[in-house]
Amino acid sequence: MAQFSENMDVPDMGRRQFMNLLTFGTVTGVALGALYPVVNYFIPPATGGGGGGTTAKDDLGNNVSVSKFLGSHNVGDRVLVQGLKGDPTYIVVDSKEAIREYGLNAICTHLGCVVPWVAAEDKFKCPCHGSQYDATGKVVRGPAPRSLALAHTAVEDDAIVLTTWTETDFRTNEDPWWA
Repeated sequence: MAQFSENMDVPDMGRRQFMNLLTFGTVTGVALGALYPVVNYFIPPATGGGGGGTTAKDDLGNNVSVSKFLGSHNVGDRVLVQGLKGDPTYIVVDSKEAIREYGLNAICTHLGCVVPWVAAEDKFKCPCHGSQYDATGKVVRGPAPRSLALAHTAVEDDAIVLTTWTETDFRTNEDPWWA
């Protein structure tokens, strides 16, 4: 009978465990590296700075300067900026020195079209299916089921800062549907 030498034919357990651990670590690292961008895609980005607001941006992505904004628009103008969550938001010029304390999300509550302001008729009119909103964004003609969403506006360091409107909707006296 031939006897096997313990050291010659079978690698010792320490080396086998090390190779298993090395293989497991490599496969795990590659899998996590591949999954990271997929998982990160589904996590929404944080908005705003320390105050929780979002600075309004112009069509080129630059912060809106309030002094330049008020100097280049007339009282009563409704001007689109990039607002909360990147949605188009109307800023209303209240006077030559101030903007209105609220902004209006320009997304139609029916099918999500951007609703233009029609100054000649003093209302917002959706080009997709004819929904109409008054000057404050309250729906006056369907098929849109709800008024345009509101956002608080404030001026901080010559910039317009938008924050989520969580109080009662002053147009309907109801809780905000968008909060």
